[in-house]
Amino acid sequence: MALAPRSIVACMAALAATSALADDPPAFTVTPRIALYSEYEYRGIAQTSEDPALQANLDFVHRSGFYLGTFLSNIKWLKDTADANGFSTRANLEWDLYGGYRFEVAKGWTVDVGYLRYEYPRSGDFHPRPNTDEAYIGLAYGIAALKYSYSFDDTFGVPESKGSDYVELAVNYPLPMLPAFTLNGVVGHQRYKGTQPNGFDNGSLSYTVWKAGGTWDFGNGLNVGAYYKGTDAEGALYTVKGRDWSRDRVVGFVSYAKTF
Repeated sequence: MALAPRSIVACMAALAATSALADDPPAFTVTPRIALYSEYEYRGIAQTSEDPALQANLDFVHRSGFYLGTFLSNIKWLKDTADANGFSTRANLEWDLYGGYRFEVAKGWTVDVGYLRYEYPRSGDFHPRPNTDEAYIGLAYGIAALKYSYSFDDTFGVPESKGSDYVELAVNYPLPMLPAFTLNGVVGHQRYKGTQPNGFDNGSLSYTVWKAGGTWDFGNGLNVGAYYKGTDAEGALYTVKGRDWSRDRVVGFVSYAKTF
């Protein structure tokens, strides 16, 4: 049976609407990620005292640009710190909560503003506690991203260190001749502010960190990579139980992520 012209137009309109809906991004995406690292280091400082770390992320992103996420990892630095100071702790986990808004301000230029809470469960034996709140703002263009973070607490348990901050420039360059391989580079500076009650200047803990490495994308969410990291931190201030948490070393990882 032949369709009347009006029916043909209606069908074409319906198909066009269906196609447009199919091309629209979903209202939100959820991305779980799991990773195994040879060591968990953060901003150049060891968090697991050279032991491996199993980590998990869960990210929720709305198409408007708003996002929420959480991160979990085993840690050892609090246990080592407690041992070195003559007490014990059951704090062996880092649990982060974060949220923000990412938007384009000009073609190719993206701004990211947000808030990050570092939570260390069962760390009540520490005074001050290591739990830390940071606000951040980032600007990204092409392969480069610049980010500034500002702390509102005694940063990671350093006494009287409110107002400490961190700035980082990251570059991720996919090789044109080998698109599955991305070169990764980071340079950052952690600044500690304030003076402790005993007269210690927290500025002595400040340092610069750099990282250089690469990541291979096997497809379907599987990535393997490694990088070399180094700092100019004063090693004696970051040495606990005979291990310098700031020293240069190679870190390897494998991760898997899937977006729904």
